Amino acid sequence: MNAAQQTPNRATLIGAVAILLWSTLAIFTTMTEGIPPFQLLALTFLVAFCISTLILLIRGEKIIRRGKLHLVVWIVSVGGLFGYHFFYFVALRNAPAVEANLINYLWPLLIVVFSSLLPGERLRWFHTAGALLGLSGAFLLVALKGNISFQSESIGGYLAAVACAVIWATYSVLNRRFEHIPTASVSGFCGMTALLAFLCHLVMESWVTPNLAQLFYIILMGLGPLGLAFFVWDYGTKHGDLRLIGVLSYSTPLLSTLLLILFGKAEASLLVLISCTLIIGGALLASKDKLKRAGERATE
Repeated sequence: MNAAQQTPNRATLIGAVAILLWSTLAIFTTMTEGIPPFQLLALTFLVAFCISTLILLIRGEKIIRRGKLHLVVWIVSVGGLFGYHFFYFVALRNAPAVEANLINYLWPLLIVVFSSLLPGERLRWFHTAGALLGLSGAFLLVALKGNISFQSESIGGYLAAVACAVIWATYSVLNRRFEHIPTASVSGFCGMTALLAFLCHLVMESWVTPNLAQLFYIILMGLGPLGLAFFVWDYGTKHGDLRLIGVLSYSTPLLSTLLLILFGKAEASLLVLISCTLIIGGALLASKDKLKRAGERATE
């Protein structure tokens, strides 16, 4: 395998690490129950900002230089990180969680579709089919959490969930246009997201002082699913296979559910097994061309 082939594959695997990290978010969130959402968002992104900035300083990076980016880069990146979470919380406040999450999980499919608009990218039938299989599996998992009943009074929440999906997919795909921007710059985006989240907290919520256990999980969240995850996602979406990353993203609700089952927060069922089959099958189908090339190289 030459360097040109190896780099995208390596970047795709690095981007997939974000999926593993995000799968821990549900279990960590249950451990921080009682902390208002925007306060939790502000604290976790503050942890991510502080730790990543400290690492950059130890490495001798010039922090000010990292912040000297074009305004469009700041708008797209902070808009993606903060905008997604803002509309997600709005969706959960104005619509039932089951329906809001069903709509929200359109973002991996949108990544697959939007990526075809990039120069040099081509959307094949197996990419779309794989994404739809993954979407079906994710829908089954979310549906396990309650009855689905879309109602007109929750239209605001549904639209906010649509905004979530569109914002995250758009950010992830547009990020390819900023592949010259070092991933270390995500530190600044985390800092700005923490600031905006804190301002929303001041306007909409009352402060709740975390206990030691909650503080521990807040730090873990800031290190993992709401910290490192955005750095590896940045690298993966800039240099990896966006279509495959999009399909693999449907593993997030699956892995999250499996963790909840492991920790006794959910029960195993036939539907979980069916969802697992659909998501894995979708990922294998979407990577059909890569698997074929790997098989051809193995027989050479």
